[in-house]
Amino acid sequence: MSSNFSREEVWRVRSDASEVFRRYLSAVLLHGQASARACGLGATDLYALNILELSGAMTPGELSTRTGLTTGPTTRLIDRLEDAGYVRRVPSPDDRRKVIVEPVAQPAGLDEVMAPARRRIGEVIGGYTDEQREVLFDYFERAATAYQEAADELGSDVTTR
Repeated sequence: MSSNFSREEVWRVRSDASEVFRRYLSAVLLHGQASARACGLGATDLYALNILELSGAMTPGELSTRTGLTTGPTTRLIDRLEDAGYVRRVPSPDDRRKVIVEPVAQPAGLDEVMAPARRRIGEVIGGYTDEQREVLFDYFERAATAYQEAADELGSDVTTR
């Protein structure tokens, strides 16, 4: 912040920004839960599918780490997703004793469920100039890294990379 601001002004701006950001995160979380429900999934199931879609195939242990679940719940999660036809377990090409979980399908209706949010967010982003969009996307990339590093500082094994 500029040195032209008083301490009180700096604190107010930070407080206002924090409140707006917390409302944003709450809305994103609520939408994720509603989307999962609309697809007949639990929020953790949809979150795990998103991780697999973004990161690609991984071992159950890696999925466990990235979701923050212990091994038992991760096994049940993979079982549910496999039974529903969204993932499959395949032998690891590097070590036949290991299994890899790979995504094979999206939940039926996911595109339709996500369409209203995609449209609305597209309208919001479309209201910005190219330069402003570059700043927004840069922010999201940096914020994702910052949150990951903050989670690491808390001793979390959770990772999204």
